[in-house]
Amino acid sequence: MRAPRIVGLRENLGQFLLLMLINAFVGGMVGLERTVVPLLGTQVFHLVQSTAITSFIVSFGITKALVNLLSGALADRFGRKKILVLGWLFGLPVPFLLIFAPSWEWIAFANVLLGINQGLAWSMAVVMKIDLVGPKQRGLAVGLNEFAGYLAVGVTALVTGYLASVYGLRPVPFYLGIGYAILGLALSALFVRDTSDLVTKGASSALPFKEIFARVSWKDRRLLGASQAGLVNNLNDGMSWGLFPLYFAAAGLDVAHIGVLKFVYPAVWGLMQIATGPLSDTIARRLLIGAGMVLQGIALAMTLLGTSFSLWLAATVLLGLGTALVYPALIAVVSDASEPDWRARALGVYRFWRDMGYAVGALLSGIIADLLGFAPAIGAVATLTVFSGLLAFRLMRK
Repeated sequence: MRAPRIVGLRENLGQFLLLMLINAFVGGMVGLERTVVPLLGTQVFHLVQSTAITSFIVSFGITKALVNLLSGALADRFGRKKILVLGWLFGLPVPFLLIFAPSWEWIAFANVLLGINQGLAWSMAVVMKIDLVGPKQRGLAVGLNEFAGYLAVGVTALVTGYLASVYGLRPVPFYLGIGYAILGLALSALFVRDTSDLVTKGASSALPFKEIFARVSWKDRRLLGASQAGLVNNLNDGMSWGLFPLYFAAAGLDVAHIGVLKFVYPAVWGLMQIATGPLSDTIARRLLIGAGMVLQGIALAMTLLGTSFSLWLAATVLLGLGTALVYPALIAVVSDASEPDWRARALGVYRFWRDMGYAVGALLSGIIADLLGFAPAIGAVATLTVFSGLLAFRLMRK
């Protein structure tokens, strides 16, 4: 019989690092699409309307949001590891669908599967890390988790952009995804140890899901502030995912330079969370959230006003920094305001609202771009992001 485990990063370092590696593969699955897929829409499938091109992000965002809502309850019932492995089983077909898709509808379906993969696998990676380190290092755990995931998003976006510039948009750039999916599934199934035994059950174990949903969504002001900020954060990410490659291509950038910009944003986002995650454990989280959202809005405005690669690069760095300030602090706020035995479900509700932002951002920006052009779409999202940061700062006051 194994001795009971205790929480702490040092005590569980091996499993923590393994989960970081697995989450890097999870992030890499999204990075496959950041540079190449919007360009597939225009250059391979000859789509004209922005709303049609961004439809793959809508299918991804809605699916991921709904799966996030279920992932916590599934984890509480069946255990974290089983849900992590299940997420990878859904992710395995994705790169093959992207390679062989004969129509845009296949791309949309691939993103339904990708949304399930991300909703289950990324959710479990972050929940298991929080389980492992305990309450005093939540910000650090989240920061390192998001660092691994989003650095992989950026690196994969850069590599796929380069491969696309040399070998074309398909199939070579998507070969990376086959490796990610196989390795992620194998490591999760063979070497990850479940963390459910580290969760202490308390008096609130019977709290119904509808009450948890209400608390995270509107009853608790702090959680409401986190949920709306998370939604708007991913709203502007959904906009940049779908429209920025088209915006930069229309300005004359080639796919390799677009890949550099699509690398820098998540790379800065990921790397800086090594610092901003622990920072959120030492200073008021609402300061980081409010400042980060406002900085994102400024960066989006700079992207809109810029006319050269160097200015767009600077704006992209600021956008990544602003997101890094926000991301781990928001998850840590939700963890702070929830009890251990319903924390996974609370995080699932928060991630539902946050990742619904992908769909809202892609749809909203696509509609505005079709009606008025890229500039009004980017400007509207920049304004909304600043407003969300100010609202979060106000709602999170004690």
